[in-house]
Amino acid sequence: MDLASLTVVLRTALSPSPEERKVAEESLNQFQHTPQHLVRLLLIIVDGTCDMGVRQVASIHFKNFVAKYWSPHGPGSEPHKVSESDKNMVRENILGFIVQVPPLLRAQLGECIKTVIIADYPEKWPTLLHWVKCNLLLQDQQILGALYVLRLLARKYEFKSDEERTPLYLIIEETFPLLLNVFSKLVQVVNPTIEVADLIKLICKIFWSSIYLEIPRQLFDPSVFGSWMILFLNILERPVPLEGQLTDPEVRKSWGWWKVKKWTIHILNRIYTRTYRFGDVKLQRPESKAFAQMFQKNYAGRILGCYLQMLNAVRIGEYLPDRVINLLLQYLGSSIPKNSMYQLLQPQLDIVLFEIVFPLMCFNDNDQKLWSEDPHEYVRKGYDIIEDLYSPRTAAMDFVSELMRKRGKANFQKFIQFIVDVFRRYDEAVEFKPFRQKDGALLAIGTLCDKLKKTEPYKSELERMLTQHVLPEFTSPIGHLRAKAAWVAGQYANINFSDQNIFRRVFHCVIAGFKDPELPVRVDSVFALRAFVEACVDLNEIRSILPQLLDEFFKLMNEVENEDLVLTLETIVDRFGEEMAPYAFGLCQNLASAFWRCLNSSESDDDADDSGALAAVGCLRAISTILESVNRLPHLFVQIEPTVLPILQKMLTTDGQDVFEEVLDIVLYLTFYSPTISLEMWSLWPLIMDALSDWAIDFFDNILVPLDKFISRGTSHFLTCKDPDYQQSLWKTLSSIMSDPNIDDADIEPVPKLIEVVFQNCKGQVDHWVEPYLRITIERLRRAERPYLKCLLIAVIADAFYYNPVLTLGLLHKLGVAVEVFNLWFQMLQEVKKSGLRANFRREHDKKVCCLGLTSVLGLPADQLPGEAFERVFKATLDLLVSYKDQIAEADKQDDADDDDDDDMDGFHDDDEDEDESDKEMGDDAEDGDEDDSQKFQKLPAEARGFQLNNDDDSDDDYSDDEELQSPIDEVDPFIFFIDTIQAVQECNPARFQNLTRSLDFHYQALASGIAQHAEQRKVEIEKEKLEKASSK
Repeated sequence: MDLASLTVVLRTALSPSPEERKVAEESLNQFQHTPQHLVRLLLIIVDGTCDMGVRQVASIHFKNFVAKYWSPHGPGSEPHKVSESDKNMVRENILGFIVQVPPLLRAQLGECIKTVIIADYPEKWPTLLHWVKCNLLLQDQQILGALYVLRLLARKYEFKSDEERTPLYLIIEETFPLLLNVFSKLVQVVNPTIEVADLIKLICKIFWSSIYLEIPRQLFDPSVFGSWMILFLNILERPVPLEGQLTDPEVRKSWGWWKVKKWTIHILNRIYTRTYRFGDVKLQRPESKAFAQMFQKNYAGRILGCYLQMLNAVRIGEYLPDRVINLLLQYLGSSIPKNSMYQLLQPQLDIVLFEIVFPLMCFNDNDQKLWSEDPHEYVRKGYDIIEDLYSPRTAAMDFVSELMRKRGKANFQKFIQFIVDVFRRYDEAVEFKPFRQKDGALLAIGTLCDKLKKTEPYKSELERMLTQHVLPEFTSPIGHLRAKAAWVAGQYANINFSDQNIFRRVFHCVIAGFKDPELPVRVDSVFALRAFVEACVDLNEIRSILPQLLDEFFKLMNEVENEDLVLTLETIVDRFGEEMAPYAFGLCQNLASAFWRCLNSSESDDDADDSGALAAVGCLRAISTILESVNRLPHLFVQIEPTVLPILQKMLTTDGQDVFEEVLDIVLYLTFYSPTISLEMWSLWPLIMDALSDWAIDFFDNILVPLDKFISRGTSHFLTCKDPDYQQSLWKTLSSIMSDPNIDDADIEPVPKLIEVVFQNCKGQVDHWVEPYLRITIERLRRAERPYLKCLLIAVIADAFYYNPVLTLGLLHKLGVAVEVFNLWFQMLQEVKKSGLRANFRREHDKKVCCLGLTSVLGLPADQLPGEAFERVFKATLDLLVSYKDQIAEADKQDDADDDDDDDMDGFHDDDEDEDESDKEMGDDAEDGDEDDSQKFQKLPAEARGFQLNNDDDSDDDYSDDEELQSPIDEVDPFIFFIDTIQAVQECNPARFQNLTRSLDFHYQALASGIAQHAEQRKVEIEKEKLEKASSK
């Protein structure tokens, strides 16, 4: 397709007629791989005489084509679709074109250059850096192009570390001297235009990408670094030009000169935090330490002074963008722990704290405008963690928290007295109460709740504080004070109330907030309720109003998409457990409806925030929590299944990659606890298999248990259904994964576990699958490096012997691997660690499977198992049975000890008053994450927990991680099975048995006698257990 024809097709793609657009798109797809197609598109994009709409369509098509086909190994790309000659022509021309096109098209070409840089630089695009250098020496538009491309180049290495970062050092060495020269000239421009701001902003972004992870050594030179700092400080200290600023704050904050200011502060803050790392970590490189000391001595204090001067705008009511305020306060907060910086801050501290920080914590005009005009947006911004990154209020709260935590001795009492004075002035005012200051004071009290709960004399006064200053605001005529009262109440719900009536009063005020006419009050009340439900000792306080609570709760969920709302519901379900049964079906219906709403809203607006997506995840988690709470009521699962099934069917596809784990949790509960697995649930099997084969290998551990349940609880359907053929689809997926050399051993581990599920649940019914599964098992066994995977693969062979010993041994001989397999098996059984513990088969389950497999081998006819091999297997089985017996005894002993420990732990969690504050300061996020994971883990059925535990091959722990797994072999006692097998050999072939007993030394005779006695004991115990079970029915 020539240039003129391509232009016509692109113009047709703009047609209002869907049919014409479709023909144009098909034509573009048909000819997009022809030679020179990319080059022609590029020529149309830069053709100033061409219609802008056509140029834009060309740029979009060009960008999408490059993204998909340029790099054969990129995500979503297809190999060898762009010829090297076309690539060379694009690389040679696109750089020059970047400054010839308007900004709208430049953004599209920029994305293309970014893709090509990531794929080709430096190996296939060695001239790129030279082009940048040459253009930095030119003027105007050429400099813009050079800076634009250099920004894309630096971004490639922004998050790279170690060796991957090496090309960046050359880029810095070659371009930074030129960049510094350009920067200096721009700073010296008198009455600079907005275009100058755009160029300086690009330089700042290049510098930021270059220092983000590591300060480059080229900047360690004090004179070089000093030259950069002079310019950054110049930008920082000079006032923003008044001319050109708009009055609308939403537009004003994006104005070029404020962007320059923001990026300069970003850079200085980043260097400051990096120098902390250099200065505080021992044994750092000398040059790093010297750089840190130089920065702290020469610049840190001056920057602090500049920041304080800028923050003065808050005092006098001048404009300062929210993000800038946030960044300035971050720097001040980081300065608090460092003595030299705190000394510089101290003379101004009262002004900062009481005249800048506290006013930022107070309700303001923007809050009121949003509250009145768009309460939904007010709620979203208030609970959006992304908004917190930009919020002056959040930065102010963080500053107060850090100051009281690190310098509380000098400031805590003073600040609390200030808050008390605000409360006093509010109470004394008659006509014009300072509502907004009261709001800020309540926010401060909530922010400092952890410290106030632990510090006398304030700790003893908390109930009085709630009574005097919080409770009255629940009936305030001012909506934001009612909301703040609910929020503060939630922060203090878990204190030890000496008067439970106060707890009840505050709690009922929170409940009453559910019906408040103002949406933000209702939302804050629901969030506060979560804390009260967790703290409530007597659930009767809630039980009587539970139906009304849930009703109001779902009314609110219909109005607001918020993850925290769902967390409150989860807490209620957790606390009430099976009592939620009457509401379970309705709850799941409401949650499913909320899920679809959240999903639709997030799909309809790709540029929207993530609140809808997060709320959707929360809905799925809450459904799992409900299913867990009613797991002993299987009839409810039959009612709930049709409600959640459409969600599962949609989200087990690529549409659900972000919620796949949560969706699989629901599948697990439905396959685990439902009375039977319905045909509708079986419709999920192909979806799971497709996902596993295509993109979901990282979720294999989560997929494992539902597949196990499909096979073990729906064995008949698994075996008899041919459309779809579940056996074939399982084989296709497992064999593909097992044979893939690019999949790590750890990711392979669920495969042998699933093969085991097939052999154990389908005994005698899948003879035709034994050979193929044995083939892939042995092939992978030869390549496996991870010891635990080797154990699992050997366990598959043991399962095959238990399934059918004659068939299995015959297949091993047919494959020519019988001797190889047994030698490896015995070798692994004999390996021990330095501690004396077994190196392999450390789990109870693995030992039992091996015992059953080896015992099955002992039952083979003499012509298939010669006497020498028979004796070898017999001894190995005895050793393993003894080890298995000892491990069970040790586990029982440990369980008894754990029960005793639990008895001693009453009230343990209530007393954390004396916890070392320094411990709380470290890793709070990580600890919370671990706790959340632990709570979620505990909710899963026992079988899932057993499957999903990681097995650390380097651990000395020789105890089972999956004793609770359900399997057909649970009913098989390996000691009785062993003795019965040996007795059968004795009856069928007495001579064979006598030869064995004569060949055994005293040690093995004693072991055999002990196992025989234990088997008799187990028969008695099992019979007793059966009688007890029968009598309990």
